[in-house]
Amino acid sequence: MQTSSLPLAARADDLVGSIIDSSTSLLNEQSHDIVRFAMGSPAAEAIPADILAGLGQTTLGPAAADAFDYSATEGDPPLREALLEMLAGTSDETSADRLTITSGGMQGLDLACKLFVDPGDLVVVESPTYTNGSATALAYGAELLEVPVDNDGMVVDQLPELVGQTGRTPTVIYAIPTFQNPSGATMSLSRRHQLLELARRWGSVVIDDDPYGLLRFEGENLPTLREIGAGDPLVFSVRTFSKIIAPGLRVGWVDAAPELQQLLINAKQTMDTCANLPAQRLVAGFLTGGHLQAHLATQREEYRRRKVAMQQALEEHLGDIARWTDPEGGFFLWVTLDAEATSSVDTQELFKVALIEGVAFIPGPALSPGGRFRDALRLCFASTSPERTKEGIIRLRRAIESMVSSTDHREAGRG
Repeated sequence: MQTSSLPLAARADDLVGSIIDSSTSLLNEQSHDIVRFAMGSPAAEAIPADILAGLGQTTLGPAAADAFDYSATEGDPPLREALLEMLAGTSDETSADRLTITSGGMQGLDLACKLFVDPGDLVVVESPTYTNGSATALAYGAELLEVPVDNDGMVVDQLPELVGQTGRTPTVIYAIPTFQNPSGATMSLSRRHQLLELARRWGSVVIDDDPYGLLRFEGENLPTLREIGAGDPLVFSVRTFSKIIAPGLRVGWVDAAPELQQLLINAKQTMDTCANLPAQRLVAGFLTGGHLQAHLATQREEYRRRKVAMQQALEEHLGDIARWTDPEGGFFLWVTLDAEATSSVDTQELFKVALIEGVAFIPGPALSPGGRFRDALRLCFASTSPERTKEGIIRLRRAIESMVSSTDHREAGRG
């Protein structure tokens, strides 16, 4: 469709969309078998469909006609009560005046940017990062500053120098501190404290995005930024049930300073009026029915098994040409190819070849606003069985070898 003659708003140029989400449509168009490492989604068998179906009979049945009405914008009372009880005694314990139910975690990120980001504002993002988050900031006119990530999360030590080079302080710092997407890294405790200290010095809001924190299968829990902040209004926490129950429910929540709640309600009322009420009732029933803890225990064990299986397959089939991260939870491995061994294969180009071979992933440049990490890619281990994972890694090796062979052939021709 031609849009050049349409009176588009200036912000339209900054609506970059999501390569991650678009991969779902792309894969649905394929007619051959594909091992899907691309989308960060629980496996179909990991979703408690039987329990949710049973809850549907009781919470959404003929006697529950009100479940198909509008709900309060801040969230349906039964879900709010169940969520407060679920969080009691945890690192994210909170109070009703801080809690707003959202249509998934993405709406939480959108609300944060809607409230805090003006055109031209400086927003710090991790590099690599979850680009749905950075794309949301861009949609509100932000200018992004990428800060490196290592095995201990965002390299907070580099923040003052990088920020100083811009000549201004950030309005927002966007961070995924636990099992970061895409690297799987967890920000160390010292860096968490340091990040909040810098935020307070600059008056920057920290968007604390934590979809995976309940999926720790190794190591020791760390206090969340929510807990360390102890109610600091500069910490805006975004959470979701998408990774721990089911993404299709589109139910999440934000934890923010009480003085923001009415603004959040006002903003949500111009977006969707309220989160989907039938889905809220299903989640509330799942929580009050005592299903969550057993479900999480099962998933943690299974995701650890799948991570190990992917690492073993990588060692067997890519061990001579790549290295990868070792997360203690979450969904992802971040794989970096050896430039010399792979003739500097560009993972953006590799994606096309890999898709033909029957395996899908997210290329590194898609996870950096500046298009960095052409030697890297993200693999989701959560959504595939160990057997399928091994087959997918074999296909990935074939795709890499195909590209290396083509590159060597071209180089020989030039010689």
